[in-house]
Amino acid sequence: MKELSVQAFDSFDGNVAIQIEDMPALACHQGCAACCDLRVAATAPEILLIAQYIVATRPALFRIGVDLADRVARDAATTSGLDDAQRLALRQPCPFIENGLCLVYRARPLACRGHASFDKAACAEAVVDLDHEALVSMPHFLVRCVVQNALLASLRDAGLAWGLYELNSALNLALTNPDAEATWRAGGDPLASASIAGADALETAATFDAIKFG
Repeated sequence: MKELSVQAFDSFDGNVAIQIEDMPALACHQGCAACCDLRVAATAPEILLIAQYIVATRPALFRIGVDLADRVARDAATTSGLDDAQRLALRQPCPFIENGLCLVYRARPLACRGHASFDKAACAEAVVDLDHEALVSMPHFLVRCVVQNALLASLRDAGLAWGLYELNSALNLALTNPDAEATWRAGGDPLASASIAGADALETAATFDAIKFG
């Protein structure tokens, strides 16, 4: 689990570094959570890794009055089933944000790693105006897509559940089901009810096969 996600994260970081060598510095900085009320899609390995991270850090966070599992459960109760626009309109901050900082930053999924901006003012405007778009880094976005699709294809080849899931809804399922990882490793899909609708699995699978065998 950890190995799959770390390999994907390392691939992302290494390739992004090459792609942005001659580009301006990102406007993103520690303490900025302007984009952290967006809906996040993640793969099963990423979700299960974050669930492990939450469990491992629970004692330390309890000491400062933070219960991430409870925050995730409360977030999932109000955001499950919402599409991108509905989630953004809700203006509900990510449950991992504390004083502008991400408490699971080291384990954050590819979707978060691949969302970066060159324009701080545009991000600030997008926070208050839903019709305003921030200027995102296309290298980050494209590398994220490539790495994520490679991960999905490898999971499918291994006979494992390989869809995309709404992060907090799926995390709540993983945190409340102690057998979630074992079920997933055995080929089941304990996160199925948090699957993100819209992507045609058969079409995506055909695309993976065309790339692999074409």
